[in-house]
Amino acid sequence: MNKAVRYGGNTLAEKLFLLGEMLLLLASSFAASFILSFYQPIDQELAAINAVLYTGCVMLCALSVGLYDQKLREDTGGVLKRVLITLFLAGILLEVFIFSLIPSLHLGFIFNLVSSLISLITLTSFRMLFHYHDITKISRRRVLVLGSGERASIIERRMRRNVDRKNFEIHGFVKIDGDQEGHIPDSKVIQFDYKTSLYEYAVEHEIEQLVIACDERRNMLPVEHLFKCKTRGVDVIEILDFIEQETGQIAVNLIYPSWVIYSNGFEMNHRFKTSLDHRLNAVLALFVLAALWPLMLITALVIYFDDGRRTGASVFYRQIRIGIDGKPFQILKFRSMRPDAEAGGAQWATLNDSRVTKIGGFIRKYRIDELPQLFNIIKGDMGFVGPRPERPEFVEKLVKEIPYYNQRHNVKPGLTGWAQLKYPYGSTTEDAQEKLKFDLYYIKHRTLLLDLVILIRTVEIVIFGKGR
Repeated sequence: MNKAVRYGGNTLAEKLFLLGEMLLLLASSFAASFILSFYQPIDQELAAINAVLYTGCVMLCALSVGLYDQKLREDTGGVLKRVLITLFLAGILLEVFIFSLIPSLHLGFIFNLVSSLISLITLTSFRMLFHYHDITKISRRRVLVLGSGERASIIERRMRRNVDRKNFEIHGFVKIDGDQEGHIPDSKVIQFDYKTSLYEYAVEHEIEQLVIACDERRNMLPVEHLFKCKTRGVDVIEILDFIEQETGQIAVNLIYPSWVIYSNGFEMNHRFKTSLDHRLNAVLALFVLAALWPLMLITALVIYFDDGRRTGASVFYRQIRIGIDGKPFQILKFRSMRPDAEAGGAQWATLNDSRVTKIGGFIRKYRIDELPQLFNIIKGDMGFVGPRPERPEFVEKLVKEIPYYNQRHNVKPGLTGWAQLKYPYGSTTEDAQEKLKFDLYYIKHRTLLLDLVILIRTVEIVIFGKGR
């Protein structure tokens, strides 16, 4: 049975980066206590506790705004903005929550302010230095792709940017008998007698990973050489697993039934490995509802005075969606479109959709329109994390056009999900297929920890307005 392949496994470079950032945050906090000790006595034990709390909160908030995203592409200004937001959120977390609950640990607002100012300089400089010198090179794998046809070209097309190849470098593509012509540039195709000298070639060129990506596998691969490579420390991996490992998605167009059946994952996990169950979802939804009801009330009033009073339309919008096991349920949202938005029947929402009201554009951008779905979560129709539910009219069409689309209905739909973090809002069949790749990855690997990471990372979508 194939082992489950996970996206984002930490390499040596990433571990060094996390360690370096953690040490810098600790140092920033201790530096702040040292500076303030000239003006007031500082308890060193209390300073150490504050340093640990400060470091943990900053790293948690950095995760929430996408600073630990492997695919993050930001210039110095973008990184600086995210670091500022991180430190601001960490300050709120410390001052409003932690020190309010345990005031005896508080060294004062000035202490946290000085720590943040020092961290702003050290974190931004460290990240720019890390990026400029491309430290990821120290743990980059050397990969040889066995195949130069249509399947192999997926790697070349989907992983062409530097940020996509942070963890590996392609040595070349080996032409295998049966491969289709013209998919890989000739300059990247390697031709040698792979049937008799694959192992020797791998050793000579220090290949660390072989990716099986040939178009025709039956009787085309040198099994003895692959076995020898594997027993001598060269990793041998399927293209499906390679794409899953490097992109956090499952290539739907490459899936074959035996891969689904024999690979780990997709099974319903229990106890500690289960996703957030209904009771935990419901309790969490009640807490969020208690915290955000003023925002929801203000939103309802704004929608009412914008066009609800004039048209008589409700501030809420109810719509049938498909849930777990293909069962329909009624989803609840704040209305963000004109009352006659679907007079001509169901249709995808598009970028700059003319049906969206002025208020609707704002609440959609920051996902405020989704807040009434907390009632769907309490009711049990949805969870916090899962594939986004689609309308039956669209599902009927997508099931016919996209392989394995129905598999996303094997789990409860969610308020947010892995696909929402990894792919922008879509309004076409092609977008639905791309999102399915991420949904299937989530279904395969869903755990309590992954759910929590997705919930934390959703903060980035809200803060940066990555809604529709």
